[in-house]
Amino acid sequence: MPEGTPQSTTGIPMPSPDPAILARRQAIVDGLAKLVPAENLISSEDERRAYETDAFTAYRTIPLVVVLPETTEQVAAILKFLNQEGVPVIPRGAGTSLAGGALPQADAVVVGLSKMNRVLELRFEDRLARVQAGITNLGISGAVAHEAFFYAPDPSSQLACTIAGNIAMNSGGAHCLKYGVTTNNILGVRLVTMAGEILDIGGDAMDADGYDLLGIVIGSEGQFGIVTEAVVRILPMAEGARPMLVGFAAPEDAGRCVAAIIASGIIPVAIEYMDKLAIEITEGFAHAGYPLDAAAMLIIEVEGSNAEIDRLLGLISDMAREHGATTIKISKSEAESAAIWKGRKSAFGATGRIADYICMDGTIPTGQLPMVLQRIDEITQGYGLRVANVFHAGDGNLHPLVLYNVNDANQREKAEACGFDILRLCVEAGGCLTGEHGVGIEKRDLMREQFNQTDLDQQRDLKLAFDPHWLLNPAKVFPLDMRPGGWK
Repeated sequence: MPEGTPQSTTGIPMPSPDPAILARRQAIVDGLAKLVPAENLISSEDERRAYETDAFTAYRTIPLVVVLPETTEQVAAILKFLNQEGVPVIPRGAGTSLAGGALPQADAVVVGLSKMNRVLELRFEDRLARVQAGITNLGISGAVAHEAFFYAPDPSSQLACTIAGNIAMNSGGAHCLKYGVTTNNILGVRLVTMAGEILDIGGDAMDADGYDLLGIVIGSEGQFGIVTEAVVRILPMAEGARPMLVGFAAPEDAGRCVAAIIASGIIPVAIEYMDKLAIEITEGFAHAGYPLDAAAMLIIEVEGSNAEIDRLLGLISDMAREHGATTIKISKSEAESAAIWKGRKSAFGATGRIADYICMDGTIPTGQLPMVLQRIDEITQGYGLRVANVFHAGDGNLHPLVLYNVNDANQREKAEACGFDILRLCVEAGGCLTGEHGVGIEKRDLMREQFNQTDLDQQRDLKLAFDPHWLLNPAKVFPLDMRPGGWK
């Protein structure tokens, strides 16, 4: 198979590579070689193959070349050169995108930020850190832990995912119920446009003068520029924290309990949901002490002083009993707490041990949880498939894992159609297509399910203001027929 031919086990189309760019490959490589040290340029086919996909592994193709800058100035020079050459660019953090946000193209240059991983400044008195965008999410917390501070967003991939990817997809995590998602924890960014301009957006304070460009950059999926630095909020660690496990005989009971907790005004640090299949899969891997007789389980964590924790857990326990809880287990030690969270954080990996799966990502109003959970079961049963539900119930961010056999073409098609129906359900319930994974290519062709053409045209015009030649992450987010010149 020719090097430029995309390989896909999904029906999601990608544009054909531009033969004119492929023909100029060596000249493009030579131009980039003048801008970065030799060891930062990856041009051999074997080495480029490591970048042929991201965590959306159903699609893969080897990129034109990979370049790994170390400074904002290098990024600016790279983008200016590629803009002049008319070459598409794929920004990449750690490649953990589950929606295909960092998937390469054969006629595109991958600009990876893995070497830009330094902490540039720590200001504990102002509760902020300035970091390069290639630092891992957990790396920020590690850099400030000695002063009892932490960085709040905590996606399950926080050990590997970078702040650049978090900003691109507006990632959240289990503790976003109390502390918010990425957009609530970023004060400023340094953004390099496709023309090579360096923009400082936001700043060191909670608000900045002028238009709120920070609000559109966070969650823009690499469509406007490449974020090279960020000013992040860091927070003092709580005096204490403790999780509890609550099992229910029916998923709908768990959903009603979540809605009741939120309606009561209590804001736990986290409310995580797992259904029976997810409980069984995860317990077999992590041995966390999950209730195997439950049809659904909530992990609820609160924090504060010991007295406050006891009070809140008591109130939540009462509400859980009112909604039919069959098991209530409150952690009694740090080891028990660690085991509870180890199970939740390893749920995706544990599921991968027993089956292939598509991990969906949609968001709904919490009051719609009981209805949506029932409909998800009906949808997956209608396709003859199984689903393991693991998600952030407190803010309604769903992550149904649709299980299938990747080697069975019929099951692949069913799994994809099933996932799309679940996302349509989220929109119908008053939610949206994505909570934290982004649109990427996975949901690109569902955008018209949520937005009318006027909405999409406005979003496209905003992209064109930053990227007039449509070179940044060009096959992502927007339906392909919205590309300048249409789909080729």
